[in-house]
This record gives sequence, structure tokens and C-alpha cells, in this order.
Amino acid sequence: MTQQQHNDQHPRSASLAEPAKALTAQRFSIAPMLDWTDRHCRYFHRLMSRQTLLYTEMVTTGAIIHGKGDYLGYSEQEHPLSLQLGGSNPVDLAHCAKLAQERGYDEINLNVGCPSDRVQNGRFGACLMGEPALVADCVKAMRDVVDIPVTVKTRIGIDDQDSYEFLQAFIEQVRDAGCETFIVHARKAWLSGLSPRENREIPPLDYERVYRVKRDYPELTIALNGGVTTLEDSLNHLARLDGVMMGREAYQNPYILADVDSQLFGQTGAVPSRHQVVHMMLPYIEQELAKGNYLSHVTRHMLGLFQNMPGARAWRRHLSENACKQGAGIQVVLDAMAKVPEYRAEGVV
Repeated sequence: MTQQQHNDQHPRSASLAEPAKALTAQRFSIAPMLDWTDRHCRYFHRLMSRQTLLYTEMVTTGAIIHGKGDYLGYSEQEHPLSLQLGGSNPVDLAHCAKLAQERGYDEINLNVGCPSDRVQNGRFGACLMGEPALVADCVKAMRDVVDIPVTVKTRIGIDDQDSYEFLQAFIEQVRDAGCETFIVHARKAWLSGLSPRENREIPPLDYERVYRVKRDYPELTIALNGGVTTLEDSLNHLARLDGVMMGREAYQNPYILADVDSQLFGQTGAVPSRHQVVHMMLPYIEQELAKGNYLSHVTRHMLGLFQNMPGARAWRRHLSENACKQGAGIQVVLDAMAKVPEYRAEGVV
């Protein structure tokens, strides 16, 4: 019997799909990804894993303080949930962190890893690695006003400042300001000359450097990001670290999350089939449509659900071509599922 057949014959009940409200450890998380990990995406991911720590897209302090939209909105089902902030003004960060705690977020994460020009022009992201004293001030300002964890996502270095001693000095100064958890992307960042995408692919991965950080600072919680594409990868890293953060693979092949709770957290119980995940999304989609939101705003995050399965291409094509049409509703999703052979075989209606 294949894993898929097992999952289809032993579905997990909807009640068990409800997330754990208490913050879990950093053992497994999904990276904050701009334009991807919005609230619709996070709700979808939560249906497949109760224990995974979810992150918002990076939200700038300016957007929260001066923007007209509700940049802190989320669904209660998304917990445990971390807000990633972009900024470098300690006063503004403290204000936003306090607002986030009042809104019920489980963690605040400071972005010290994004290398894009736009982010650098705002004086936040990876360029802040070169200003550890400022990062420390930002962390302390937030720690002084909130009780929830304040964590930092960073790189192993920037430009030619890529020695272990540089990383060590950064971690020590930020640690002394009260940060106990670091999520380390195991690549350095080039602040000029490479696009954000190239910065995710061209600088070589150096897992050993992240492992060394954990050996040298066992009292800190150290999680690794970068190049993690399977749960086997995750388990290998977890033998030496406290946590693993998965990025694009979790978005492009989201059903990988269905095995996280059992394989990484030791929880028992059947997992939902892909088709059951879609059915579990339908009430949420109807709710969003009733608010006037477009179907495509939700379903764009679901395109990879049937990856590597028969009918995956037809599923993606039907949603991509029809979910954006005026008046598109639930029937578009049902019609897309009807194009997946396993859906018809299951006899779900």
C-alpha cells in the first residue's frame, strides 16, 4: 500500500485539523515569503499540520503604523503564528510588537536576512547584519514591551563579512539584548549584484556553520533555513539543531505538510487526503467570497496541492484559467477536482 493510499483510507477528522493554540517549539516552520504566505495561504497550510509554526509575510513597521489596511489580520485557526517585522527603528518596532501581542500573535520575528534593494533602501533586512548594535537595540526595545518571544531571522554573513567570527559577534551582541532564538539561512547574502532569487541559489549553503553555532551556544534555540526540501532533510538537521524552516518547497508542494505532525512531532492519527483538504477549504472559500474577495486570491495558493499526482496539470490549469473570472465561485474548485482521477475514484461529492 502506498502512503497516498494509506492516507486516503484513513482520513483525519476535521476536528483534529484544528490547530494547537499554544506556541510550539521552532522544530518545524514555514518561512515568511513575500506575496506567498498571506492569511489565505496560512489557513490552507494549517489544515495539513497543526504543529507547524507559520509566519506572515514580512510586514514593514511603516505599513502597520501608517498604512490604511489591516496588516495584522489573520484567522484564529492559524495559531501558532509569528509576525515577521521589517524595520530598524527601535521605537517603531516596539510599537508594532506591542500591537501584535495585543492582536494575539505568538511570536515576533525581526527580518535580518532579506537582501533586496528595496529592503536595503528602507534600512532593514540583511544589511542590518552590518549593524549588530542597532539590531540589539531593536530586539531590546521589543523585548521591553512584549511577553511573547522575539526572534531574529538572519544569514551566515554579508558580502565579504562572511567569517564565522563575524557571525559569532553578531549573535552574541543580539543575544545579550534578549534574543534567545535565531533562524539562520545557511547562505551569506550579497547586498549588491545579485537578485533576491539569486541570493537564494548562488551563495553556497554552509550547514556546518549553523551546526557550529548550536555547538558553541547550546543555550540558544537555533533553527536552520535554506535548501530544505524533504522531511528527511529536516530530520537530519534536527539531529543537530533545534529547528528547521522550509521555504519554497512547502509552498510549491504543500501536501508535504500532511506528514509533518507524525514524522517530526511524533503525533499519531491519520492525515487528510488531498481531496479532503480541498473540501476542508470550501467553507473558508465561501466565507471569503461572501466578503467580496476574489476566488483566485485563495486558490492561487492551492495550485501545487496535487503535485506529482495524476491530474495535477489539469487541476492547476482549470484553477488558473477560471478562478480569476468575474463571479467565479465554489463550482470552479469542484470542477477542478473532477479533473483529478483520484477524486473520482474516492467517490467524494
